[in-house]
Amino acid sequence: MKNLKFSPIVLLLSSAMFFASCSPQNNDSKEVAEEANDEKFDDTGLKNDTEFAVTAADGGMLEVELGKLALTNASSEQVKTFADMMVKDHGMANQELKDLAARKNITLPTALSEKSQKSYEDLSKKTGQEFDDEYMSFMVDDHQEDIDAFKKQADKGNDPELKSWAAGKVPTLEQHLEHAKQAEAAVDSLKNK
Repeated sequence: MKNLKFSPIVLLLSSAMFFASCSPQNNDSKEVAEEANDEKFDDTGLKNDTEFAVTAADGGMLEVELGKLALTNASSEQVKTFADMMVKDHGMANQELKDLAARKNITLPTALSEKSQKSYEDLSKKTGQEFDDEYMSFMVDDHQEDIDAFKKQADKGNDPELKSWAAGKVPTLEQHLEHAKQAEAAVDSLKNK
């Protein structure tokens, strides 16, 4: 039988490949996009801009998916009308952001983040009045947060095109918030009957 000898370099490379294959892979699409952008934009002063774009893309996808869910799980026509508006308006905004990001070489998430997916799954277990109540409450809170984030980007962002895009979306988000509050009030009034 032949004696097999392995050089230290072969052993070292084999060990490194083994441990690399055992390390956990990041499956959160939002985190993957953030890491890709960190590598590309780390020294450019655009880190906050790319983080805004990634967060806006994740939130926009969630708005569309929850809107589609509401079209089937909601009982209130007012909630369904609101959901339809979410699918259309956020669908268009998502495409605009995707086009803008592509021109600027910004990586966006391709699927919902783990946090957004959990929000979707939690709501998907509800139907009727319970769904209406939870969905509209979520929409009011989410749009208030969105308005703050978009105004901040419009005021303090470094990338002129992202600033302009964010500023242009604020009036629509404010309109969505007003519609969300109205639908939430309508849902609450039905709950109290």
